[in-house]
Amino acid sequence: MAQTAAPTPGLTLTDLQGARARHRRERMMRGLFFSAALLAVVISVAIVASLAGGALEFLRRVDLNTLWSRGWFPRRNLFDVKTIFVGTLMVSVIALLVAAPLGLGAALYLSEYASRRSRRFLKPILETLASVPSVVMAFFALRFISPEVIQRLFGSDVPIFNIATAGVAVGILVTPLVASVAEDAMYAVPNSLREASVGLGARRRTTSIRVVMPAAVSGITAALILGVSRAIGETMIVAIVAGGTGGSLFSLDPLKGGQTMTAAITALATGSDQVRGSGPAYQSLFFVGLLLFLLTLALNLGAERFVRRVRRQY
Repeated sequence: MAQTAAPTPGLTLTDLQGARARHRRERMMRGLFFSAALLAVVISVAIVASLAGGALEFLRRVDLNTLWSRGWFPRRNLFDVKTIFVGTLMVSVIALLVAAPLGLGAALYLSEYASRRSRRFLKPILETLASVPSVVMAFFALRFISPEVIQRLFGSDVPIFNIATAGVAVGILVTPLVASVAEDAMYAVPNSLREASVGLGARRRTTSIRVVMPAAVSGITAALILGVSRAIGETMIVAIVAGGTGGSLFSLDPLKGGQTMTAAITALATGSDQVRGSGPAYQSLFFVGLLLFLLTLALNLGAERFVRRVRRQY
């Protein structure tokens, strides 16, 4: 009679728990990642706290009537908020009017019309354009956009330094960002939607505009919001081209010089030793920075809410 083999012992709970050294490494990595996330939160809170502290100090020292005056001249104790807000708004709107059609048109071509070979060739070039330094774009605006575009369209009496030129230059700088993000969103649309549209007899143009773009509306919206946020935060172009170096009178005319929030910070922070001796001018840097932060935060929160509401899952 054959001898039966002894049964092998089953796995215990200790065996399933794994090695202790592995658990130590996992806890160490978890702590490292948590520290990185916590550090990011702490830095963000510190930035907001520093801005809020300086802004409150500015509001305590300044006459509130100067916040609604005839212009932004901080060294003269004139802190008209609407001047820099309207200047920022005009530059952003002009930039969006330039970047939206160019960027979405480029994205639509790369996603729906270009061959794979053309897409592999053109997409990196388009993304490379986003790395053009803003100071280079500013001098391009002064040498070409202002004299050859703005002055030819609106007359030679338009000054070289003006809001419209700054807006067009910022729009060109923002276009690759809008195009790249929007193209990724359109390219991610399932081909089954395109095939269904073509199967119903729709042309490529109809499929692109009425099927692909609505399906990618959340990504397109995110691209436009990124472009607007980039335009609001642009500094060097508006500081050089907009024409409001030392300050600006309130104006709704984009063909005149103006001041934006970022340009106001740049112009005032240059030579900060002089700013400290100019009354509440130094604290106004924190006040404008806080306004800029709140503006971009409200824009991003509104965009995120809109994207979540219109997002489609396939």
